[in-house]
Amino acid sequence: MIAWTIYITFAGVVLLLFLPRALSRWLALSTTVAGFAISLIALFQTPVGDLAKFTTIVRIPWVAVLGMNYHLAVDGISLTMVLVTGIVAVSTVLFSWDIEHRQNEFFFWLLLVVAGSYGVFLSADLFLLFVFYELVIVPKYFLIAIFGSTNREYGAMKLTLYSFFGGALVFIGILAAYVTAGSLDLDQLAQFQFSSQLQSWAFPVLFLGFAVLAGVWPLHTWAPTGHVAAPTAGSMLLAGIVMKLGAYGGLRVAMNLFPQGFHAWSHWIAVLAVIGILYAAAVALHQSDLKFVIGYSSVSHMGFVLLGLATANTLGVSGAVLQMFSHGVIAALLFAVAGRMLYRRTHTRELDALSGMNLSRALPFAAFTFVIASAASMGIPGFSGFAAEITILIGAWKTFPIAVWITGVGMVLVAAFTLRALKKSFFGDAFSSVRMQEGRVQVDSDWNEEQAISVAEKAGACLLMFATLAVGLYPKLLLDRIVPAVEAMRFLK
Repeated sequence: MIAWTIYITFAGVVLLLFLPRALSRWLALSTTVAGFAISLIALFQTPVGDLAKFTTIVRIPWVAVLGMNYHLAVDGISLTMVLVTGIVAVSTVLFSWDIEHRQNEFFFWLLLVVAGSYGVFLSADLFLLFVFYELVIVPKYFLIAIFGSTNREYGAMKLTLYSFFGGALVFIGILAAYVTAGSLDLDQLAQFQFSSQLQSWAFPVLFLGFAVLAGVWPLHTWAPTGHVAAPTAGSMLLAGIVMKLGAYGGLRVAMNLFPQGFHAWSHWIAVLAVIGILYAAAVALHQSDLKFVIGYSSVSHMGFVLLGLATANTLGVSGAVLQMFSHGVIAALLFAVAGRMLYRRTHTRELDALSGMNLSRALPFAAFTFVIASAASMGIPGFSGFAAEITILIGAWKTFPIAVWITGVGMVLVAAFTLRALKKSFFGDAFSSVRMQEGRVQVDSDWNEEQAISVAEKAGACLLMFATLAVGLYPKLLLDRIVPAVEAMRFLK
């Protein structure tokens, strides 16, 4: 049944080409809600035991001569990724509810990103996974280049070039696996014994190709630029879903197919992860644009995912998967507040300008939402960020204890830049020369828009807040499904 997340979303993409403009947002909402509902049903109705292995749900011959099949499968890891995709997809539509410019085209590209992401997370054929993986890049370019703002053409092109560079490395790794093993089936490839010599070079090529999209340092610079250039929905999709494609591919393909190569390079992955956590957090602390702060925050938090993967033990890797879910929800919420609730009403993201607007009184719901998102991002107990990061750190302590001590500095920096952004955005006391619109937000005199937070925005924010709270208070809901799937993988020490 979970395969219908792909079919329904692609059906929505096709229908958007023919339906009148007035119905486009309703079609997008119904499509994403249907995908989310299917993922929820699968979460609660699929027996936990069935999620321990990558179980086939669809297998149809595609290009028989080359051994390519339309092969979909699911386990606890892929189900968790499908679930976060559904949550973020619904919220992006809600935060884009009043889009007026080229509405059909906007939701067309948005749904295409979502459909491709579902495909990546459920693919059990290596070539099919690569097709879906590359499919996501094109609509991301058009979302940013057409509907973005700050340096949108530069941001879109930089994201695309980095993505295609990573995709080229992935293709080389896939080709090496296919030529050597004669199969594209992930289950069969996971059982094949590749030579140590092949794994020593194929693993870093394949993993690095995926890690580019995960924001690995130093190939992370596309992320903050892309986030700032993208429209709000684009930033939410990019941080909430697309960056997870890279981490998922590194786990599902590179690590599981080339375990010896992974163990040979795992220390370097941990080094890059720790550098990414510290560097991105330090840079975020000095940013003046709120979206740049959140963009570098995403790179820092994805460093925790890479550190968890590098541990090669059940706890660390399970924490990495949980962090993928957690960061997807939290980053989407942060970008929704910065890009939609604030920028739409104040027409600035500069922290110094926002600090003089008294936004905690003018936009109390936005302030409340940002406080929740900030607490979750800092890893306060009770939110999903804490559950994920503590699981990663415990796993990392067993393998890289020194990295845990260094990462502690990064966590302090995360708290510092998050509190700084929170205070300046909503609780600043600086004087502003911008005039005050009566009883509302201080805005430039050239603008005079309705300031109230819409029902759609509140619904999208509440969905994301509920998700981070639910998993934070009861992480067992996902970990019971993630841990057996991780234990079934062959790279564990």
